[in-house]
Amino acid sequence: MATITRVFLWFSSIIILNLVHTLAQSRNYIIHMDASAMPKAFSTQHSWHLSTLSSVLDNAHTSNHNNLNIASSKLIYTYTNAMNGFSANLSPKEFEALKISPGYVSSTPDLLAKIDTSHSPKFLGLNRNTGAWPAAKFGEDVIVGVVDTGIWPESESFRDEGMSEVPSRWKGQCESSIKCNKKLIGARFFNRGMLAKHPNSAISVLNSTRDTLGHGTHTSSTAAGRIVEGASYFGYASGSATGMASSARVAMYKALWREGTSMSDVIAAIDCAISDGVDVLSLSFGFDNVPLYDDPVAVATFAAMQKNIFVSTSAGNDGPILGRLHNGIPWVITVASGTMDRDFHGTLTLGNGVQISGMSLYHGNFSSRHVPIVFMGLCDKVKELAKVRSKIVVCEDNGTIIDFQLSNMDKAKVTAAVVITNYYESLFLLDNRFGTIFISPRNGEIVKAYIERNNSNAKASMSFKKTVLGTKPAPSVDFYSSRGPSSSCPSVLKPDITAPGTLILAAWPQNVPVVESRSIFNNFNLISGTSMACPHVAGVAALLRGAHPDWSVASIRSAIMTTSYRLDNTFGSIKDIGDHNEPASPLASGSGHINPNKALNPGLVYDVGVQDYVNLLCALGYTQREIVPVGTGRPQYTHGKIITKPCVLYDSSSFHDL
Repeated sequence: MATITRVFLWFSSIIILNLVHTLAQSRNYIIHMDASAMPKAFSTQHSWHLSTLSSVLDNAHTSNHNNLNIASSKLIYTYTNAMNGFSANLSPKEFEALKISPGYVSSTPDLLAKIDTSHSPKFLGLNRNTGAWPAAKFGEDVIVGVVDTGIWPESESFRDEGMSEVPSRWKGQCESSIKCNKKLIGARFFNRGMLAKHPNSAISVLNSTRDTLGHGTHTSSTAAGRIVEGASYFGYASGSATGMASSARVAMYKALWREGTSMSDVIAAIDCAISDGVDVLSLSFGFDNVPLYDDPVAVATFAAMQKNIFVSTSAGNDGPILGRLHNGIPWVITVASGTMDRDFHGTLTLGNGVQISGMSLYHGNFSSRHVPIVFMGLCDKVKELAKVRSKIVVCEDNGTIIDFQLSNMDKAKVTAAVVITNYYESLFLLDNRFGTIFISPRNGEIVKAYIERNNSNAKASMSFKKTVLGTKPAPSVDFYSSRGPSSSCPSVLKPDITAPGTLILAAWPQNVPVVESRSIFNNFNLISGTSMACPHVAGVAALLRGAHPDWSVASIRSAIMTTSYRLDNTFGSIKDIGDHNEPASPLASGSGHINPNKALNPGLVYDVGVQDYVNLLCALGYTQREIVPVGTGRPQYTHGKIITKPCVLYDSSSFHDL
């Protein structure tokens, strides 16, 4: 019995010793520090962090030099941009000592990161191992033409490592200012029409396909950019960015200029793209209130359709009023813009510990704690705001003057602001010079009540650069997305499909500011619009063309539309933000939200031929004169056989084929 007891005690002691050893093991921590608390004796945050670590070491050392060496070995990184602080490997005792050090704000265990994308591919269900991506070989050798503001060829999204030779069928070329490769295989500019309108423009700048606005680089990389690891917008949306068809080729046709866009240049660009041999065209622009026979997009894309080139177009950004949609063209796909299950947040922490989260894209450093917070109503007086510029200013928006309020705060040089609003367009105002968080009216009441109770003693702190995934409901049709019907062809329901278009991360030129009014630069940008939704569908079409090279453009459009879904991630109908979150009608969302993997195998596709579109125009009452510009006013021949027959007006109510 005594032997058994000794064995039990021996095992118990081993277990206890192992437990103590486990508890004493060091862990990596991310430590947030208040940069304003750094003593003036330190020239850099790095030296301050080293000294702070040295002071909390649980080893007794006689030499301060040895302490600094050990602290240096424990310090992993010093952060001065993404956040103020550092990461370090600490024992439990050291970690507890650090928590009472001057300047300590908070800490987070250094968890293993899960590699993610810029999110829209994942949100669409695209997977590297199954579904549309591998089935289409990521769009290998499909050529996507983009008519836009140009391209930044040095972007990592257009590198060509590991790509095969350019398809021999390609007839395009690159002008001299662009160095093309196996990824970016074409680059041309079209400015004669624009120069005719603006003859005094700087030719040296205009005679180049280089992107000086950013829009074209963003859209082309969304459609077919290569995978780029470590992409982010100053810490927001961090992950690996990739286009929808990452192995497809890209050809840029620059026809959109800062000075304006000429119809003649657009037609020339599409004309050239057809001649060069593109498979897909992405057109993130349109012309408002133009009938089909005068619309350069309609005219040029009819010819593209005849050559079996799939064309994706944007619906426009004039929502939510009905009837503002452009590109209501029967033979192209027209794309509405939707949200994703991803938000970008800042957090306001009140002095009583209550935390309130709101929308923000502020990417500066804001490290102050316990800053006085004051409510300033509508923030409509610059002089009054200037008196409290060092405080966190709280403004209440009445739904119409939010940009005016932000302008006032900028003029007053306020340090930080909280805007109480449910104004949907605030998403275009998220990134400001001063730290700004946009909160809901419901949370605004909590903030106002706290300030009223505490008066001059009311304080708060703010933190930023939080990316939140899994938000609900999503997707929703965003407020700005133009609604049908189209004035150019109201008898055909438009838009056709909804795709991600809100706060999309994609490549950006290195010399173009990401915020137009400020000199802030980044290789990626987060922007919103149907311009961003359009290339998502162009990229999916490239995948379908790669997987089904025998499909017509109408079959691809059919597959995309008939496999779309109409339920969001709450299993309710997709909502229309511009209609008070009521279920989205087809005039807002089209057939539903795009589903690339289901479109790969739709089960059934509906085909439409050139003659069918001619018959449609005839049925819509178009005259011979009106049909001619669209390219169908004369019989079309292939090997001596008529393939289209136009209609002729005999009386006011009767149309007949020739």
